[in-house]
Amino acid sequence: MTSGYDNKRLVKNTILLYARMLLMMAISLYTSRVVLSTLGVDDYGIYNVVGGIVVVLSFLNVSMAGATQRFMNIELGKEDEGGLRKVLSTSLFIHIIIAGIVLLLGETLGLWFLNSQMNIAVQRLVAANWVYQCSLLSFIITIINVPYHATIIAHEQMSAFAYISIVEAILKLLVVFLLLLFPFDKLIVYAILMTIVACGIRVIYGIYCEGHFAECRRISIVPDREYLHSMMTFSGWTVFGTLGALSHTNGIGIIINIFFGVAVNAAQGIANQVIGIVNQFVSNFMTALKPQIIKAYASGDLGGMHSLVKKGSRMGISLVAIFVIPLYFEVPFLLNVWLTEVPEYTVTFIRIILLTSLSSAYAHPLATARAATGIIRNYQIVLTIMAWMHLPLAWLFFKLGFEPPAAMIIYLVIVNIEQIYRIFNVCPAIGLPVAEYVTEVLGRCGLMLVVAFVSSYLIYSNTQRDMLSDIIVLCSSCLIVGSSIIFIALKRTERTSVLKMIKSRGSRN
Repeated sequence: MTSGYDNKRLVKNTILLYARMLLMMAISLYTSRVVLSTLGVDDYGIYNVVGGIVVVLSFLNVSMAGATQRFMNIELGKEDEGGLRKVLSTSLFIHIIIAGIVLLLGETLGLWFLNSQMNIAVQRLVAANWVYQCSLLSFIITIINVPYHATIIAHEQMSAFAYISIVEAILKLLVVFLLLLFPFDKLIVYAILMTIVACGIRVIYGIYCEGHFAECRRISIVPDREYLHSMMTFSGWTVFGTLGALSHTNGIGIIINIFFGVAVNAAQGIANQVIGIVNQFVSNFMTALKPQIIKAYASGDLGGMHSLVKKGSRMGISLVAIFVIPLYFEVPFLLNVWLTEVPEYTVTFIRIILLTSLSSAYAHPLATARAATGIIRNYQIVLTIMAWMHLPLAWLFFKLGFEPPAAMIIYLVIVNIEQIYRIFNVCPAIGLPVAEYVTEVLGRCGLMLVVAFVSSYLIYSNTQRDMLSDIIVLCSSCLIVGSSIIFIALKRTERTSVLKMIKSRGSRN
């Protein structure tokens, strides 16, 4: 599965996904500035933390989305059209059931928690409930459309994401302008408009799949018993891993709210948005790479799978590093340029989460390889136990009087421990020597990070803090990181390909 054809498709799909991401990033940065300014710090914090409650309820859906994509990739690797249709029908049946469960939990447990446990001012509870119901409705629509979303990824038709995202970006930009025009409660208006956009985009995804993939036409919701059992067993263990990931992100937001209120949630929301943009650089690459890893395993090409896992890990670290290192030093400057008001703790939150993102950058290829084997019980149990420790430890530290950044530091430590376990669990499971992975991935990338970080720090520490100096530091750091990636992190063949591409682009210009 490492043929020229697949490499060409990987590059094409990655480029399409990055074009999509850059557009979304530009719109997101602008809309965040306007929304924060229009809503204010407290209402912006309410929107982030209340939406987080719905996301916590989403663990069943996230788990089944991964299972759907995994089984569809396996069938595509086998070139079994009948099996593909059965997987899709079974997945749709499961997601309808999940939608019902989430609706029940959301309108009982979630609603109780919002109105009795959250630290929200009484006069804003009505608006918070509007946000909650809108978020829940958006999520229900998303659940039912997950099988179609997985189908696009499995078929590697990434252009669909790029084109649909253009529509989504334009609609979100329109929401910002409408928010400024409507004379009603801004938080409620924003929640309703974002729900309309989310529902419309999900409908478009469904229409696209029915028009382009035969298995999506006249689809049955009657499940295949064999696939139902396999998918439920696989996703059952994935649930644990998803719950752990949610404790890191949305669960901790709820604890921060209980101890410190919605203003700190606003800082966390901004930090999560920044790191979400950075992580998209890995996510987009992995979206294009993930089907090939699973198909390589399904076809028995373990050598090709190993190559993809190592290459994906190196590229993951490199793609994050080229943004994390320059951003780490210039967070205050960039926030002042981006936002009209910067909530307290935002700079510290962003810096710690940037380091966390760098630590977890190489996890995606390993996790995909482990999922491809289908044997994930012990793997998920151990990772989830580690992840669950985040919430009680954060609660304990807050009780002892520590400030909000303590939660992010705990997160950073846990992620690094998880990564060590992931390497020693996944590599033997797929027949990849641990020493080979450590040498070719962590050895190369570790040296690259040390050189890039120290060099960038020396420039930062020897310049004044003014706009011109900050811009010089950003540009210099990007060049240092890029050069370190090319000459240290990449293998000789990869470096030659990159330099040829740069040279050919330069000759065209």
